[in-house]
Amino acid sequence: MQMVVMTAAAGAVFAAAATEPAPPAGRPHVVFVTGDDEYRSEITMPMIAAILEQRHGMRCSVAYAVNDRTGRREPKYHYNIEGLEALETADVAVFYLRYREVPDAQLKRILDYVDSGRPIVGLRTSTHAFQYRSGTNTRLNDGFGRDVFGQRWIRHHGHDSSTNVYVALKDHPVTRGVAAEFHCRSWLYHVVPLEGDCVPLVLGSAVKGETPAGQTFGTPNPVAWTRIRGRTRVFFTTLGHPQDFEVEAFRRLLVNGIYWALGMEAKIPPDGTDVRTVGEYVAPPTH
Repeated sequence: MQMVVMTAAAGAVFAAAATEPAPPAGRPHVVFVTGDDEYRSEITMPMIAAILEQRHGMRCSVAYAVNDRTGRREPKYHYNIEGLEALETADVAVFYLRYREVPDAQLKRILDYVDSGRPIVGLRTSTHAFQYRSGTNTRLNDGFGRDVFGQRWIRHHGHDSSTNVYVALKDHPVTRGVAAEFHCRSWLYHVVPLEGDCVPLVLGSAVKGETPAGQTFGTPNPVAWTRIRGRTRVFFTTLGHPQDFEVEAFRRLLVNGIYWALGMEAKIPPDGTDVRTVGEYVAPPTH
């Protein structure tokens, strides 16, 4: 029954896509908005940006959390993100945020982009991108993840676990060339039931320990999905631990997702996008 529902929903997504804005005519501008104090997005997103620039001819910008008192990049500093002006010319924005409390002017840049109809991609903790302590912005603490990506923060399956991943929709452009099964270090997020018109593409089962050989437990959950939000194509994945980026299948899932969000799925080869790293990537320790 689950697969029948997914297939029907996928058809609805492709139908809706016909009314969306055309993909960018020139060199797409991809803007990565980083700011998490756990999963090292300040390292992993520039690595993906390098792949997009060197392997795919895209133009990339990265916005970073910066301590405005010292001028240094500091992911644990929740109150400032520099480089958000790049969103004005972005063709797609990729968000990897966690518990930010940025000033209103910076928040406006983010929300103006979200409301612009342009494509959006999100990773892992972006379900809980903001944590405002008071005022009207507190609505975003749950609302941003739920309304933009299709789910807010609920819970996860434990830091001492990992995730066995398997493709549910093999004929979708985002899963093109992605290994049918692979393992990621990320502990599984609980996200069901997803809200809105989300189409799960890839599912995950929680595994005891850090290897795929552990005992599975709990309820399988989607780890990657698409949705159409008004005119906006949205791709989201709850994966994104630094070690996940060592896995070719995960990198391909993310890069394919960026292509799909841009409306450029016709350019995804049958065996998936080229996700060879530019130089060596070794997963940094988590914060």
